[in-house]
Amino acid sequence: MHLENEPIISLRNISVSFDGETVLKNFNLDLKNGEFVTLLGPSGCGKTTTLRIIGGFVKPDTGDVFFNGRKINSLPPYRREVNTIFQKYALFPHLNVYDNVAFGMRVHGKSEKQIRAKVGEMLNMVNLNGFEHRNVNLLSGGQQQRVAIARALANEPKVLLLDEPLGALDLKLRKDMQAELKKIQKQTGITFLFVTHDQEEALSMSDEVVVMDKGAIQQIGTPLDIYNEPKNAFVADFIGESNILDGVMREDYLVEFSGRPFRCVDKGFRPDEPVDVVIRPEDIDIVSPDGEHLTGTVQTVNFKGVFYEIIADVQGFKWMIQTTDCRQPGAEIGLSIRPDEIHIMHKSEYSGMFGDYTTFSDEMDEDIRTQPESEEEG
Repeated sequence: MHLENEPIISLRNISVSFDGETVLKNFNLDLKNGEFVTLLGPSGCGKTTTLRIIGGFVKPDTGDVFFNGRKINSLPPYRREVNTIFQKYALFPHLNVYDNVAFGMRVHGKSEKQIRAKVGEMLNMVNLNGFEHRNVNLLSGGQQQRVAIARALANEPKVLLLDEPLGALDLKLRKDMQAELKKIQKQTGITFLFVTHDQEEALSMSDEVVVMDKGAIQQIGTPLDIYNEPKNAFVADFIGESNILDGVMREDYLVEFSGRPFRCVDKGFRPDEPVDVVIRPEDIDIVSPDGEHLTGTVQTVNFKGVFYEIIADVQGFKWMIQTTDCRQPGAEIGLSIRPDEIHIMHKSEYSGMFGDYTTFSDEMDEDIRTQPESEEEG
């Protein structure tokens, strides 16, 4: 029985090492019932290992896994009320679509009448009506993906684990499947735990995002929280583009960076506490250079279709600005930033590692310099 506020899955003080390398260290996570939760982070941060621990494929060195409050450390994968969809869909090549979807139910001893009804319901849900007798090897990647989802859901798991399941699809199909998965999750009310390193995918699909790095959780929150209120420089940089500057919080609502004071909406820092200041590129307005605003020189301009991506040098720090106002390289500009567009973070181990677009600017210069030559060679 599931109590309303009790997490459906809890990981408590989980640590795992492979070949002496720590993958997860003292890791704690609660999954609420009926939510779409995404584990997001770079390769090697421990997200797939977390998934495999919940699925029962990896045994933690220390710590416990709870399902509805019951410890399941020693329960084998097939006895957990959890199903996993991998990036390689692992469909049975010798079985057609119907038999692939029916497989788990047959293992669990369901009657053919029950199986027929459930297969029909599942194929209807994933828009594969009429595909029952198709050879799975002749299906497109997106169709195979849908069969894998139908097969996993046919067993009525309480939790569905998805390990980068859209990684092999092309961009348009990937977008379609993101919408499809979100719809299926809402329809079924099953808890989805989704693993990806794609920030946009995480932000567009999830109720909650768990940002990971180096085997530890950096932040948990709604997509909006994660984007607008990053906890440290790693999260700010990993989720979208960010200008991250050194600053000093002089007092509540007043921060100093780039040699001048700015009003902000943050409080609760120590007087004169060194901080990281985050300003998103889309939150900067270009104005005429004057004594009131920060001023800089445009270095490079890159047209992105909807906006221009401008790298500007402000006192040696390279800022990224995303704007619909085009400016030419060499132009002097003023940067207007409203108080609510300035976000203050405590210093962390990631301070100073991100947020200056010097290398980005150099790479663009390099691209521009080498372009004509490479075209001639081609």
